[in-house]
Amino acid sequence: MEPILTSAAVVALAEIGDKTMLLAIVLATRFRKPVPIILGILFATLANHAIAAFLGHSIASLLEGAWFRYAVGASFVAMAAWTLVPDKLDEDEAPKPSRHGAFLTTLVAFFLVEIGDKTQVATIALGAQFASVTLVTIGTTLGMMLANVPAVLLGHAIVERVSLKWVRAIAALLFLAIGIWVIADTAMG
Repeated sequence: MEPILTSAAVVALAEIGDKTMLLAIVLATRFRKPVPIILGILFATLANHAIAAFLGHSIASLLEGAWFRYAVGASFVAMAAWTLVPDKLDEDEAPKPSRHGAFLTTLVAFFLVEIGDKTQVATIALGAQFASVTLVTIGTTLGMMLANVPAVLLGHAIVERVSLKWVRAIAALLFLAIGIWVIADTAMG
């Protein structure tokens, strides 16, 4: 249960204000069809995060040892700093009107925009930290849905009411705490 809860919390907090959350808002205002957009986000996240968790788990099993655990801990500390930097959705990343519909547009756009994103990097680190690709994928996908479903349903109203600065600060503290915990746990043997 720990991999699911930790993964969900880390990704949900990291996702708030992230470019994929902004993409969810853009898609919701462009298509005005929440169910296909939510399903597109779900399937894109499952695919992207399963690959990322598998990559993290594979790397961890190949590179077992204290130095690798220190690297995982340091990656969480780096994620803390990265989380403090606000994202914006660039014009060239925003989805163009599509004849393929809300689901397919969301599926492809979300999968592509998530590549190399904070939450994907966090999923790789979580996959390295925990022994279960499945539980990490479930947790990170749950975290993405917790952040993005309200964004799809409530759109701009969320951005106007929630202080993204405070949410990023809380997320950064969570990443920092996990990084310090992994490093301390490794140092204590």
